[in-house]
Amino acid sequence: MRNVKVAAVQMSCLGTVEENIKKADSLVREASSNGANIILLSELFERQYFCQERRYEYYDYAKSLEENDAVNHFKKVSKELGVVLPISFYEKDGNVLYNSIAIIDATGEVLGVYRKTHIPDDHFYQEKFYFTPGDTGFKVWNTKFGKIGVGICWDQWFPETARAMALLGAELLFFPTAIGSEPILEVDSSAHWRRAMQGHAASNLMPVIAANRIGKEEVIPCKENGMQSSSLEFYGSSFITDNTGEIIESAGKSEEVILYASFDLDALMEDRLSWGIFRDRRPEMYIMK
Repeated sequence: MRNVKVAAVQMSCLGTVEENIKKADSLVREASSNGANIILLSELFERQYFCQERRYEYYDYAKSLEENDAVNHFKKVSKELGVVLPISFYEKDGNVLYNSIAIIDATGEVLGVYRKTHIPDDHFYQEKFYFTPGDTGFKVWNTKFGKIGVGICWDQWFPETARAMALLGAELLFFPTAIGSEPILEVDSSAHWRRAMQGHAASNLMPVIAANRIGKEEVIPCKENGMQSSSLEFYGSSFITDNTGEIIESAGKSEEVILYASFDLDALMEDRLSWGIFRDRRPEMYIMK
């Protein structure tokens, strides 16, 4: 038996990097005190969601892996608590900017970085203005508590993301997210959002852990943003599935909460082998002509 306890942190984001790191630190420590081995924070939790608007000065938010405040802070926390922490951050690599995640092992060592592959461009989710599509390809990380795959937000809508990580040997799939209201479409996508990832869990026989933010975040008109005014209500709804896609832990749309679940990674592997899903794949037949 290889047992692991995971946690998904659902929190609102405050006005400054310092405030958000302090808040996230408190929640990570709470999760660790409750026995969590791998703790997932939401996407770009250092700040409120700046991609609602286009402002050139926000490029200055990006920092290298070595300089990022959250990464450096949680390297120390990870080593102190002995937990694995995937940390989302706005990465600068030379002249190119990415939406990235650093995988920090329980020793405080950064195992590497994944850069978000799929970049959305929609009203108030204007990420193509800030991020270049990732060049790392999908990755799996052999942490102290098992092999994990991590996709970032919009990645979670693509079945190829989850399947690629499963084929690379992932045992658990994690998705840090920043998603909420759709003011133009006038639709609540939260149930659809969940079902997309439940399908990933079911088709790969692998648990999915998703952490979203909560709270209303507003854009105040100013000259720099062309006098834009807008707001997004982030709908939380963070969740954890089992390996059949069933939601076993679920958060509401406005509560600050930590979700927990425990898994036997060896038992999950037995199930994947027994079902034969990977044995019976026919990738040569999937190429469209």
